[in-house]
Amino acid sequence: MTGSGPKWRVVKFVKIICGSLLVTIALLLAAASIKTLSLDADGGGLRGARWERTRNTSVRPPSVCLSLRPEAVRIPTVSFSREQSNTTALRHFHTFLRRAFPKIFSSSLVHHELVANYSHLFRVEGSQPDLVPYLLLAHIDVVPASESDDWEAPPFSAKEIDGFIYGRGTIDNKSSVMGILEALEYLLGKGYAPRRGFYIGLGHDEEVGGLKGALNMVRVLKQRGVQLSFVLDEGLAIADGIIVGLEGPAALIGLTEKGMAHVKLRVSTAPGHASMPPRETCIGILAAAVKRLEENPMPRLFGYGPERETFEHLAHKVRRTNYESITHHNLYCLTVFPYVLYSRLLERKPETNGLVRTTTAVTMFNAGVKDNVLPSHAEVHVNLRIHPAQSLQEVLDQIHSTVGDQRVKIELISGFEAPPVSSSDEKSFGFQIIKKTVLDVFPTVTVAPGICIANTDSQHFKDLTKDIYRFLPVWLTPGDTQRIHGINERISKKNYEEYVMFYFSLIQNCDIQKLPEPHSSVHEL
Repeated sequence: MTGSGPKWRVVKFVKIICGSLLVTIALLLAAASIKTLSLDADGGGLRGARWERTRNTSVRPPSVCLSLRPEAVRIPTVSFSREQSNTTALRHFHTFLRRAFPKIFSSSLVHHELVANYSHLFRVEGSQPDLVPYLLLAHIDVVPASESDDWEAPPFSAKEIDGFIYGRGTIDNKSSVMGILEALEYLLGKGYAPRRGFYIGLGHDEEVGGLKGALNMVRVLKQRGVQLSFVLDEGLAIADGIIVGLEGPAALIGLTEKGMAHVKLRVSTAPGHASMPPRETCIGILAAAVKRLEENPMPRLFGYGPERETFEHLAHKVRRTNYESITHHNLYCLTVFPYVLYSRLLERKPETNGLVRTTTAVTMFNAGVKDNVLPSHAEVHVNLRIHPAQSLQEVLDQIHSTVGDQRVKIELISGFEAPPVSSSDEKSFGFQIIKKTVLDVFPTVTVAPGICIANTDSQHFKDLTKDIYRFLPVWLTPGDTQRIHGINERISKKNYEEYVMFYFSLIQNCDIQKLPEPHSSVHEL
């Protein structure tokens, strides 16, 4: 067989292509290794410049232990729906706050008002009015909880077990409410007066969308012409043992949060007697549509949103003895290949699958009136959390394509897209101040930007600032994520003290007029 025929030319061409690909991959892996080594030398830029290790606090921290006040947890400030909340408990909580924090409510520096009857808006005056204020957000309402759900302690008891305070809202979000106010109360008691003014907003209906509390606080601030340097709300946390392959804890500061869509699917057929069923009932048709949605998740989008920055910041802390670390370090190769590999790892766990894609959760299924009657109507409700790289319309189009059955009527009940991504570079005042505060209080953690997979009240404030951050100074270990909105929600007494210290330090750190000049390549080693 000669080497000059058409078949030989095809073989030669394939060899050239394969050789080129191998060379390209080798070069990319070499670039990844160089990038990784440089990150190991400077900690990925996260060990910080000298100013991040300086103490800006003029007031000495509390020398006594500050415990989460049990009454805060025992008052059942439950939001059941947008139309129904425990207003008696909300009024009780207001009375409790006035009694617990007398200095705040009597200080000439602090102006307090009720918004929409139950939300609280505080304005703390600064001595330098030219400094743009910021806003600390939290919420006082909680989701329902029942003792019949096998809690280790009653959900509104604030019972202490082995150094943990158990109760609904201990993480979401009364520790923030109390930590912020506890820090301010202490500072005022020491004669502290901030240079930079700030606001504190405590919403009363965050768990059902914040359409009364947060939205009305926004209206009040807009009417007064307020613009904010940044907003800090609940969101991400200190993840310890949650991220695959990561050595040590990581404090993740959310730069954005996912969008949301509430979609209803319904099927209608003729009713009849159960003894004469058709080949497909409306329940069967709808169940098949749901099965297609669950078997065909939304496309992988890992690397197209802020989650890429998260893993680039964390690469130097990944264990190198496992497969995950190889993929993690190769994130620096600007190719699709490593992102696909790592997204496949992340999607295996519910806690990290939300970083990869728009998630689809079937939450309610309604059909039938009697066991011997063919139903005429079946409907299912689906909750989707939309990845920042995907639009609401793209999600709806994907649902129509996946369901692929005209008998299934698809209706958008409500929805919104992910808010803009906040800044996190060296010139970003809010991010750098929060990062410095985290390192002040938690010096052993690695700090990285991230994406919050849940929704918060902060989404309503995007017209007042371009920078909204989502972070709680709470430690989350494997299993703790299921406690949020689940059973046995709890916080350790030590962690609550860290909450207070975090806000105590943050308020004082914000008093600087501006950030030092960026240290683009000069980091302390």
